[in-house]
Amino acid sequence: MEARNFLHLRLKEREKTGPHLTEDERLGPNGRIALVITDAVGTMWCAYVFAAIALVSLPAAITGGTATLIAWIAQTFLQLVLLSVIMVGQKVSAAASDKQALQTYRDAEALLRVQDELHQLIEINNNLTLEIHRVLLAREAPAS
Repeated sequence: MEARNFLHLRLKEREKTGPHLTEDERLGPNGRIALVITDAVGTMWCAYVFAAIALVSLPAAITGGTATLIAWIAQTFLQLVLLSVIMVGQKVSAAASDKQALQTYRDAEALLRVQDELHQLIEINNNLTLEIHRVLLAREAPAS
């Protein structure tokens, strides 16, 4: 009986809290500022703007020679543009992770409910088995 009470308490606790998602993280002032900047920079539109800004200096990099062009590619274009693209990818991954966490939470909820129902059925079965055993013993007792 204690297991069943624990299960009910756990189900009630889970109903209150729900799954822990990315948006549930507690942030201080610095975290909020970082989140605003990340949300702004972590868009494909920002990547396009960064690419346009980087392309402004491309003619100078070409006339500067091979070393200057390679430095422009590595230090200007890739770092500037890939920063936003990687951030977009991380946001997509975080959203997918949140969806997976939510699905896992719902699956666990369903399993807990099935377990509770199964526990109830086992208790009913045990009680019926004991009752059948008592009836059979009662029938045999007068014959002895």
